[in-house]
Amino acid sequence: MEPDIASQTAEPADLQLGWSRGLSLTARILAVNLFVLALLGAGLFFLDSYRVRLIAERENAARVQASFLVSSLPLIATEKRDDYIAKFGQLNQSRIRVYDQDGAKILDSFAGREPTYVFRDPESEPWPKIAARWIDVLFDFLVGAAKLERFAEPAEDVASAWPEIRVATPSKAASMVRFAPDLTHIISATSTARDQGLTVLTTANERDIRLFVRAERFNVGMFFLFALGIGVLLSIFLARTIVRPLRHLARAAVKVRLGRAQEVTVPRLPSRRDEIGMLARALSDMSIALRQRIDATEAFAADVAHEIKNPLASLRSALDGAERIEDPKLRKQLMDVAKADVQRMDRLISDISDASRVDSQLAKAKFEPIDLGDMIEQLLQAREDRGSDKDVNIAFARPRRKIATVMGEDVRLERMLTNLIDNAVSFSPPGAVVEISATLADEDVIIRISDEGPGVPPQDREAIFRRFHSERPATENFGKHSGLGLAIARTIIEGHHGRIVVRDRVDGKGGACFEIALPCAAAATR
Repeated sequence: MEPDIASQTAEPADLQLGWSRGLSLTARILAVNLFVLALLGAGLFFLDSYRVRLIAERENAARVQASFLVSSLPLIATEKRDDYIAKFGQLNQSRIRVYDQDGAKILDSFAGREPTYVFRDPESEPWPKIAARWIDVLFDFLVGAAKLERFAEPAEDVASAWPEIRVATPSKAASMVRFAPDLTHIISATSTARDQGLTVLTTANERDIRLFVRAERFNVGMFFLFALGIGVLLSIFLARTIVRPLRHLARAAVKVRLGRAQEVTVPRLPSRRDEIGMLARALSDMSIALRQRIDATEAFAADVAHEIKNPLASLRSALDGAERIEDPKLRKQLMDVAKADVQRMDRLISDISDASRVDSQLAKAKFEPIDLGDMIEQLLQAREDRGSDKDVNIAFARPRRKIATVMGEDVRLERMLTNLIDNAVSFSPPGAVVEISATLADEDVIIRISDEGPGVPPQDREAIFRRFHSERPATENFGKHSGLGLAIARTIIEGHHGRIVVRDRVDGKGGACFEIALPCAAAATR
């Protein structure tokens, strides 16, 4: 037979985790935030596309300049060409070389003039520039940038020494990009006019390309670091507000599982109105209910042991005496006592069994519409047929059919009514009348069972529902009742979301009135 409560070993499909099942909640929060920031950080790598476009634009401009020079030089007087290219190079911060049809250099904008650019020795630069250059190398490696040749002036400055001149054609200018010693860009362009026998070569150290990329990288990097700091702080905040209370709640639950429920205080987090606060209060209420259940179970076990000891002691005494007494009449009396004790124990064990199972059985019961008027009427007819009430009369004010209908389990409701009617009959004197009524008041079905007994003092009206509490009439034989009838009745009523109270009779007569309120079927199904 399977247990009523089993641990669920298989996770629901919507709660299963994949590769992240081994990560803590803090790690997941941090990973999600950092992943979003990583997408932002990826912008550092996309700066390479900005650099490529910038270089392409500079190459195109250099080719245009070279084509313009090779077309305009024939229009300039020979003696003025040197000044012309010098001014052009100064204006564009470039060096201009002109070669004749034999490949010999005939003009150079740097000849006898201050150069427009100077290569810097990387070994003599301060460490911040060295560090920046290494960062450039690192990013070039990460983004897979194309490797560029190092620029070097040819040993003999002739046209054939320049690879870009060798690939240029009269109809198409050519260009190349190379690295200066300090890894800045050197852009060269050439254009040839065969009919004039001239070839123009321009070179420029485009240092600003590196500066632009570094500036943008710095701005993006600073924003990324700022966002990273905010993301980490937010992750820590989320971890503190989510993970820490969950960890406290988990530890408290572990202590409860280990059997230390009496010493566990589950934090209720009253200031939190989110799901964590709801969970904390639910766990706190659960632990309190569990603690009360444990206390009730322990008290119930102690009461059971106490109640069983009495008939056992009486049974042992009767059996011990029966062994030593020879008088048949006395022995018969002792055996009658022993039989009564056995019956008392049997009744007590049956009631204990019912009392211990009623909660769990009600939790699993399937409630159906039940007309309490019909149930009480059938119950009273069966009692009359059995002669259970002897010289006590029972009057029932039968309501109209379907008026007193509730949602419940018929067997348990019948047991509850039987216990209350038995209690009323046992306290009523001979010839008395037990009155029963069932009416509908608002959304509750109200059942009243009134007797003509001694009544219940106000200070005892709660105690009579405790287990094994039994104050019986003086005329009743000892041990006829277990003291569990009213406790079982109250448990059944509360399991049906109802309530029971004891009052004085409304007509002013002596006796007690037990009033039960159960939700009517229409209200219970909403």
